[in-house]
This record gives sequence, structure tokens and C-alpha cells, in this order.
Amino acid sequence: MGSANYKIFGSPGAWHVEHDGKVANTYLTKAAFKAAAAAASMALREGHEIMITAAGSDGGRQTSTGARE
Repeated sequence: MGSANYKIFGSPGAWHVEHDGKVANTYLTKAAFKAAAAAASMALREGHEIMITAAGSDGGRQTSTGARE
């Protein structure tokens, strides 16, 4: 199976989820994370590898444990 990548980005009042290079919605709250997690859950059940990334509060890219990449 393929992979599904979700990138969460934005600022308060304008959060976005990018998937396959497309951004479909703008979220007023961090509900963008819930939307990405729901979509990733469905992809995982279909056998896809998934990855969800979100910038840290300082805008830097971090791993899930907080380490810098």
C-alpha cells in the first residue's frame, strides 16, 4: 500500500491540513489536528503507512518526542 502524509500548519484562527499537496479547509481552532487524525486513522485501516506532522510552537520542525530533525 501507499503512504498518507498530513501536515498541520497555520496560526490561531487559520489552521490548515495539507494532504497530497492540497489544502481543502481552514479551521478556526486546532480542530485541524482532529481532522488529520481522523483521516489518518481511515488510511491506516486501509493498510497505508501514515505520517502526521505539525510545527512546534516556535515554528520549528520536531519529532513526536520533541527532538529536532
